[in-house]
Amino acid sequence: QLQASGGGLVQPGGSLKLSCAASGFALDDYAIGWWRQAPGKSREGVSCITGSGDTTFYADSVKGRFTISRDSVKNTVYLQMDSLKPEDTAVYYCFKDLYAYCSGDPGGWGQGTQVTVSS
Repeated sequence: QLQASGGGLVQPGGSLKLSCAASGFALDDYAIGWWRQAPGKSREGVSCITGSGDTTFYADSVKGRFTISRDSVKNTVYLQMDSLKPEDTAVYYCFKDLYAYCSGDPGGWGQGTQVTVSS
């Protein structure tokens, strides 16, 4: 099970940190990723971290601004979002990959958290 949190309203240029708390499995066994979906747009993969935690991936649209990390003790994955832009506005979902590497195939996902970037 996955529980995403940390969304909210932030001004352009601001920061937010999303959390994805995992239960029922160990982060070491699966890659965890984030995707987002804005109204009227298709789902977009944002970032992923492998089960080993040593490899990360980012969409070009967020590279250099977002950072994915994890805390194995807390069994939680984080998405630090800096220099936020209005086009980052979306519902953000975390998902458990089917594998320990980032295949993009979701084995499960949690409820989303709304991120709104607006002045």
